[in-house]
Amino acid sequence: MFGSEFSLELWRPGWLVGLLLLGVLWWFYRYSLSDFSCGQRRLSLAVRSAVVVLLVLAAAGLTARTVTRQRMTVVAVDHSLSVDESAAEKVQELAEQLRRAAASNQRLAFLRFAAAPEPVDDSEDAVDRWAEQPLSDEQRSGTDLAAAIRVAAAAIEPEYVPDVVILSDGNPTSGDAVAAAAAAGVPVHTISLPVRDEPEIQLSEVLLPAQVREGEPFHVEIVVRSNVAGPATLDLYRDDIRVQDGEAGQSVTLKEGENRFRIRQTIEDARQTEYTARVESSRDTLLDNNAASGLVFAAGRPSVLVCDSSGDATDAFRWALEEQDIRVEVRDPEGLPRDLAELQKFDCLVLSNVPATAMSVRQMELIRSYVQDLGGGLVMTGGDQAFGLGGYYKTTLEEILPVRSNFEKEREKPSLAMVLVIDKSGSMGGQKIELAKDAAKAAVELLGPRDAVGVIAFDGSSNWVSPLQNGSSQGAILDRISSIQASGGTSIYPALADAHDALLAASAKLKHVILLTDGHSSPGDFEGLATDMSAARMTISTVAVGQEADDQLLEQLAEIGRGRYYHCDDPASVPQVFAKETVEASKSAINELPFLPQLVRPTAVLGGLELEAAPLLLGYVVTRPKPTSEFILASEAGDPLLVWWRYGLGMTVAFTSDIGPRWSAEWLSWPEFGTFWAQTIRHAMRKSDAAGAFVEVVREEDQARIVLDSVDPVDNFVNDAPTTLTLIRPGQVAERMEMQPTAPGRYEAKFPADARGAYLMEISQDRGGEMMRQNRGLVVGYPTELRLQSVDRDLLRQIAEISGGRLEPTPAELTAADGRSARRRVALWPWLLIVALLLFVLDVALRRIDFARLPRVRTEKSSPVVPDPVPSG
Repeated sequence: MFGSEFSLELWRPGWLVGLLLLGVLWWFYRYSLSDFSCGQRRLSLAVRSAVVVLLVLAAAGLTARTVTRQRMTVVAVDHSLSVDESAAEKVQELAEQLRRAAASNQRLAFLRFAAAPEPVDDSEDAVDRWAEQPLSDEQRSGTDLAAAIRVAAAAIEPEYVPDVVILSDGNPTSGDAVAAAAAAGVPVHTISLPVRDEPEIQLSEVLLPAQVREGEPFHVEIVVRSNVAGPATLDLYRDDIRVQDGEAGQSVTLKEGENRFRIRQTIEDARQTEYTARVESSRDTLLDNNAASGLVFAAGRPSVLVCDSSGDATDAFRWALEEQDIRVEVRDPEGLPRDLAELQKFDCLVLSNVPATAMSVRQMELIRSYVQDLGGGLVMTGGDQAFGLGGYYKTTLEEILPVRSNFEKEREKPSLAMVLVIDKSGSMGGQKIELAKDAAKAAVELLGPRDAVGVIAFDGSSNWVSPLQNGSSQGAILDRISSIQASGGTSIYPALADAHDALLAASAKLKHVILLTDGHSSPGDFEGLATDMSAARMTISTVAVGQEADDQLLEQLAEIGRGRYYHCDDPASVPQVFAKETVEASKSAINELPFLPQLVRPTAVLGGLELEAAPLLLGYVVTRPKPTSEFILASEAGDPLLVWWRYGLGMTVAFTSDIGPRWSAEWLSWPEFGTFWAQTIRHAMRKSDAAGAFVEVVREEDQARIVLDSVDPVDNFVNDAPTTLTLIRPGQVAERMEMQPTAPGRYEAKFPADARGAYLMEISQDRGGEMMRQNRGLVVGYPTELRLQSVDRDLLRQIAEISGGRLEPTPAELTAADGRSARRRVALWPWLLIVALLLFVLDVALRRIDFARLPRVRTEKSSPVVPDPVPSG
């Protein structure tokens, strides 16, 4: 409308409907009874109409667009670890040259990036301040070029001619920089920065076959890159054991560039093995990139881990399974795996008489993930420290087991009177007191209606939270426990004395005290009080929480009181201790009357076994089956003996008798003992039917890609089969994703793999009701940023070409006019409102003042008054 240099536009054209008010103004003008002159009325109409037009245009967002050639350039500088320190001088010099070459109408801004971009800074001293505030090594351990391009382009205001300048070595570790440049919509110029040039030796990768057969020879290929030639030492470890075969464990000579070493290996006794290679040299600079790992899976005999707290009691069980071609490894509870990568080596975990107090909360969560997400099997067998006696009530493991640890107490069992003595001093604040309350509630819930329980909370004095009363009042007792608040000092003696007095008056056959504290008490005659309690047939168990507790006093009280002493470094284990103590004190969780197993539900799993000929079992732990579990064997009293169910991808089994000589002495000599347990273990263990499945795991920078090629028994592609990948990240976080078909019989999935540690994968495919399962793993060592690399000029050229930028431009080229322009919008509504306001004042004047009369009034006032003539005579 005004030429290419100037134009007007409306942002909200719908407001133009307001111009209809002009018709209303015309109607008022036409039928107005005003006696002003016609000219004044017409002028008033014109002014009113102008006010309406101006207000409507302001509401409609009238904006002027002008052409500008003012430029805004954002310079993004790579600060990752792969860039040499000398690059700082180059960046400083370029920044100075750009400032000098930039015209007065050009804006400069700077952006620093590595693993993530920082906000854009347009201050003149931005580059200088970077030297004063360097990034940490963790922040520099990655390069996200794509994110830097997106942030830089978004920071340029639309009223400027845009330019983005990237200074980098062109080695991104995440993101698609070329795609980001293509989508940015602005020219992206690229300038290369030098990579580190100090002597560097890097162990690039350990190449392994994804799966081998047990006993089958294969090669571990180690790839070492170096920018210097010379001697080095190469070591290879299988799990934690150093390998001495081939070139491993001895000096090697490295040449510049890529070096490959092959070491022959076989796997005889493990399902999953991690190989770690390390290289050392006196000429190396960075040590973080000197090791790499890989995982290999061995197909062969199933592998079972047995954790047992009773030494050699499981020898017969182990021998029986090994005769059935099942590999068995026995450990004590301290050897229970502490990460999924180690537990993944086994197809089934057997917990034989292991108490919950021997495990951390994290280990229990790990076992749940192993069963639920990776399809592993879990078998818990009985004993005097299993199920309820082991403190499993309301734990993670009880959740995944097919039985409950609490049960209805039989009438003939002796009644129990128990007092919980809980420290509520100020040091117990926060998580400690909350866990102590949870533990006390769990203990109350485990008691029967004929039992009695009382709760004392002490600080500097003793306070009855709930007096000793019948267990049938659980609801009221639990509410009172919830009201406990931490405050005050620590004085144990008065609280213990109150517990003694209350139990002395109780008529129960069993009397027990559980004392919990995290500090040192005020003095008292503890030895005398504990002796009196022991003489009155009361038992005392003590629980120390944290490092500040008086272990010596608590151990002495437990010893004199014929109870047990526990030290809990982790307050989260307190509820298990209370549950264990409550069940053990009630003397009702064990039934040690000999019995013959009773078949409740026939199953093909135990097919071929003559269960009616099975010998006596001498005892078991009393539990309750969960509603959806499969109740297979029972005691003669109807209590569960063998129960299982499916949990997630895996299965859990509860066998409430033991696998040692205490209760299974006669079963150990039963000819079917090994067959019974082999069939039960095989039913519970992870299934790995990998026929027709070929899996490849590829790591590409900080992304991992898993590819499954699937064929049926006659080599036809398996298409459109639901395929799920369950991924366990290094932080034990489980994630499920659907693998997408990408070709006939091929399914793929991608996921970020930028954190150090083991990534464990369970692939399951539904082939018309038959499940195919495969396990794979990936170990990520040092960050990709620490790899030995050269400047990637090809990538920098692609970024520049696809976005319309230049490769290696000079400062003069970056600031020279190139004919581009931008449209700058100027909002006109403030000016329209000002003019409308002035016209409104004029309109008010036109409606209030009759300008036609002003001259006449002025004439009358200025004419002289002439007196009437006086008549003559």
